[in-house]
Amino acid sequence: MQWDGISEFVFVAENESFTQASKKMAISTAQVSRQISALEKRLNIKLFYRTTRKVALTEEGRVFYQHCRSVLDGLEAAERAITNLQSKPQGKIKLTAPVAYGEQHILPLVNNFIKQYSDVEMSAYLSNRQIDLVEEGYDLAIRLGKLSDSTMMAKKLGKRTSYVCASPSYLDKHGVPHSLSELNKHSCLLGTIDYWNFRDFGREKNIRVTGRLRYNSGYSLIDAALKGLGIVQLPDYYVQPHIQSGELVTLLDSYRVPDEGIWAVYPQNRHLSPKIRLLVDYLAEQLL
Repeated sequence: MQWDGISEFVFVAENESFTQASKKMAISTAQVSRQISALEKRLNIKLFYRTTRKVALTEEGRVFYQHCRSVLDGLEAAERAITNLQSKPQGKIKLTAPVAYGEQHILPLVNNFIKQYSDVEMSAYLSNRQIDLVEEGYDLAIRLGKLSDSTMMAKKLGKRTSYVCASPSYLDKHGVPHSLSELNKHSCLLGTIDYWNFRDFGREKNIRVTGRLRYNSGYSLIDAALKGLGIVQLPDYYVQPHIQSGELVTLLDSYRVPDEGIWAVYPQNRHLSPKIRLLVDYLAEQLL
């Protein structure tokens, strides 16, 4: 009896509507209402404020919802763990990732993954726009740097390092900057923002920079740097091969910001199916 009304309560709380909850549960609105009323009577508390236009949780209802949601999540996880023990990864995965990093690192690994699991289908959309996973129906996103959306679950896949660098020909002609204040004397190759990130005396700083060129393409900025047109700040996956070959020289290394994370992000309270879990684990294994 202690379980009676719990699912109805959670569905109403998440949909803020008895009608919507009844539709999603495929039962009548009257049945949902009866179960909620019985639950409130048994607990001797008011769970919802009800008006003709809106249903909202009371303070006690919010506390009760958090516990009930965790209980239902645990039950779903237990059922999924049993049913998936022998299941084979199959079905569609819808993934999004940043354009350059996705092209260079993620999709080649995804292709290797798909070769291993012939029953998995992949749909990938590369975009530097931060996509709403729930609203647009994505299973998984690869995101770089600091995570701003606390409603998502995340697993760290790896890390990236940002470098400031220039070609030897540019430095021979214009000199080597040794401090952040000297950047304003140089031609900086700009991306989509007007500042670069540094760490000075233990604190992160955003330094505004200027230059003749502004591209929203990392590869175009690298080409400009290699041709001696200025100084650039970009992540390692753009510049590392050119640093190793000597075509680019790193600058202001003592001011470099700490490494940032590379993350697999997925909606909270959405249990990972075998195909998603295996893909995330595979990416982490390859990228860490």
